[in-house]
Amino acid sequence: MEIISQNLLPQCSLVTWSSNRLVPNRSNILLPGGGIKKSRFVIRNGTSDGYVVGENEDLGSLARRGDSKSKLLIPGLPDQSNGEAARITTSHCEWKPNLTVHYEKSGCGNVEAPALLFLPGFGVGSFHYEKQLTDLGRDYRVWAVDFVGQGLSLPTQDPTTTTSTSTLSEETSGLEDSEPFWGFGDEAQPWADQLVYSLDLWREQVQYIVEEVIGEPVYIAGNSLGGYVALYFAATHPHLVKGVTLLNATPFWGFFPNPVRSPRLARLFPWSGTFPLPARVKKLTELVWQKISDPESIAEILKQVYKDHSTDVDKVFSRIVEITQHPAAAASFASIMFAPGGELSFSEALSRCKENNVQICLMYGREDPWVGPIWGKKIKKELPNAPYYEISPAGHCPHDEVPEVVNYLMRGWIKHLESGGFEALPLLEDGEEDWEQSSIAREMEFPRGEGWKKSVKLWLYGSKYSFWGGVGEAFRASLVRVLRGRSV
Repeated sequence: MEIISQNLLPQCSLVTWSSNRLVPNRSNILLPGGGIKKSRFVIRNGTSDGYVVGENEDLGSLARRGDSKSKLLIPGLPDQSNGEAARITTSHCEWKPNLTVHYEKSGCGNVEAPALLFLPGFGVGSFHYEKQLTDLGRDYRVWAVDFVGQGLSLPTQDPTTTTSTSTLSEETSGLEDSEPFWGFGDEAQPWADQLVYSLDLWREQVQYIVEEVIGEPVYIAGNSLGGYVALYFAATHPHLVKGVTLLNATPFWGFFPNPVRSPRLARLFPWSGTFPLPARVKKLTELVWQKISDPESIAEILKQVYKDHSTDVDKVFSRIVEITQHPAAAASFASIMFAPGGELSFSEALSRCKENNVQICLMYGREDPWVGPIWGKKIKKELPNAPYYEISPAGHCPHDEVPEVVNYLMRGWIKHLESGGFEALPLLEDGEEDWEQSSIAREMEFPRGEGWKKSVKLWLYGSKYSFWGGVGEAFRASLVRVLRGRSV
């Protein structure tokens, strides 16, 4: 960290950034009375210097004014063609017999820097965090992992054996792939006995990665399902977590009772995602899998979860299609869908994190059609002091849709924690506390492509922000959009 100015900053029409320092434009320096405006801390933020545009305004007024036309300009993603981006390396390790964990890492040369671990949503993998690995890897040591049963962490052998070849061929006759699908056999392999791809298994996997691969406490972040697992892990292993970032985290997963917390109820369900799949589940999986693994269906889902359809998702699309072609993918999907819930619900995990004083930061895309901001605001209600940022336009995967903003926020939040609160949270660099009464809204602008800039709106909600007030605000915003649509 480098403090450029602690006491005085001239009033200016433009504050620009370079790789070395903040540089004020010297126009309009003096106040009408001949004085000079006093500033708050102006901090150089590593490789992510920001700058403020605003005519004749001090930094404090800009940060507090939700209706201000000023913009907070932040850097774009590093250029991978000229060596700016951190290099990503791919690794894997055998966690359990025939269960190989795939993960990617960057920035491992930053030996003194904090460690970050990203957990993916359902159906994707570490590839979904490429924009964090290449950018944040310049300042931190960054890992992204594929959950077992998903991504490139699918089993290396068939978890079942088949006693009747004719039976297997009949059961998979509707599947287009000529190769028999793994997991559709008659008996489980010894190594796959009681294997089920569940929240509890993924929590154990994360523990292994943190303890054996990374080797120290981490800042852990998760999107969607990954957010639930991140919170669950932090609740049960707070000593291994320095902070949790929830990116549109799903607050629900697993629709069947957990045998530990509800043993009697769990006995009512004879199958809970283990191998082999029952005959009726094989038939159901065959029908469902043909639909959801179809490239057109995958493209439609991506269209739903990304608000900005100009976002390049070609690489994400091709990687998902590639995963669906693995012979273990269909049966793994069935296991995930029928797996029991975790030993802790999302709400219970949140309460335990609160008891253990685990630091949590919320970053949500406002236009998420699946896990809308109302779920983030419910968490905010339980954790009033947790920073809650809302980005618009952005959908279910803000880290991939607006990575510039998410990376900027993560850098600021981590620096805030690492400094013991000395460095202000993003949007609070003015040091004022009155934001707690409601919220701060700012327009964020960043370069995207050659000669093009993109803008989004960013809100930071205060500790005294009303949950029901937020619900009302969301309802009014939706009503306005509907009325505008009718008037067109």
